[in-house]
Amino acid sequence: MQTRLLGTKTIAGRKKAVARAVDLLRKGEVVALPTETVYGLAADALNPIAVAKIFEAKERPRFDPLIVHLPSRDWLEKIVDVSVQDWQLVLNLADKFWPGPFTMVLQKREIVPEIVTAGLDTVAVRISAHPVFAEIVRELDGPLAAPSANRFGRLSPTTAQHVLDELEGRIPLIIDAGPTEHGIESTIVTVREHSIGILRRGPITEEQLSEFAKIDLFTPAGKVSAPGQFPSHYAPKTPLHLIDNAESFSTEKNQRVGLLAWDPRRTGDRRSLKFAGIRLLSEKHDLREAAANLFRYLRELDGLGLDLIVAERVPSRGLGAAILDRLERASNDQPVAPSMPE
Repeated sequence: MQTRLLGTKTIAGRKKAVARAVDLLRKGEVVALPTETVYGLAADALNPIAVAKIFEAKERPRFDPLIVHLPSRDWLEKIVDVSVQDWQLVLNLADKFWPGPFTMVLQKREIVPEIVTAGLDTVAVRISAHPVFAEIVRELDGPLAAPSANRFGRLSPTTAQHVLDELEGRIPLIIDAGPTEHGIESTIVTVREHSIGILRRGPITEEQLSEFAKIDLFTPAGKVSAPGQFPSHYAPKTPLHLIDNAESFSTEKNQRVGLLAWDPRRTGDRRSLKFAGIRLLSEKHDLREAAANLFRYLRELDGLGLDLIVAERVPSRGLGAAILDRLERASNDQPVAPSMPE
């Protein structure tokens, strides 16, 4: 299969790209699309055969559920069945964080195919804020299943080139709208019994959510209940380890080590000579900038032919918790992924 890449920089180019994407999606094909978080691999969420192509292209386990992206709020009640006591909280969260990098896991309706939810009785839903994605899903006038457009377990793609590197020859089309804004995947929560359970950290932080309800942090025990819950995930090919600071780290003889740095002081003095490659997440110690750079810089270090990548821990406050979550899952000190649920 030849993979075509279409840009959206000009009005004519965007119109052509949107039309081609919608045409392929209506025909049951998969298309890589930009979102505000990372690039996603999209298919008609109500077409089980189309959704199966997502799993095939990504080599994704069938027991890992997908996020369903809605065209509008009008689709929410068509896809989910929320209890009366939780409905107002769901609406309040949607009013605040949609469109945006925020996903809710709610009770599903029969219309949602089981392949989308991995057989679970819940479905993950969100509305993307990316203008190109939003235009395509509105034109399609139906929900899209769209996990990250990469091989399963690998670094999430934040540019169209990343998608091409991962999936060339596996999918027919990539829509290129430049680098993504947030650089890490959406926050995923459950809403039940007047509380919010955080299943995956992301751009919408615990501090922001705590304004709406009591917060619970859920750790999956064996059974995957939402995307991005595997203990080992988002990983480069090069072994990666987390460290507290680069100053105290010692390399072995003839070992080529790359540094993903948080502290600018580690990159501008003689100590930096022990690293074969360095990427600084943010010169200004800006966690949003660090999140946007995270996967791109890990990919760059991964391409240098290193023996090891070490990453300095970022502060765990706010968005830093989501960055640490991705780094911990990408590191080589993780337990094996949970087994397939019975």
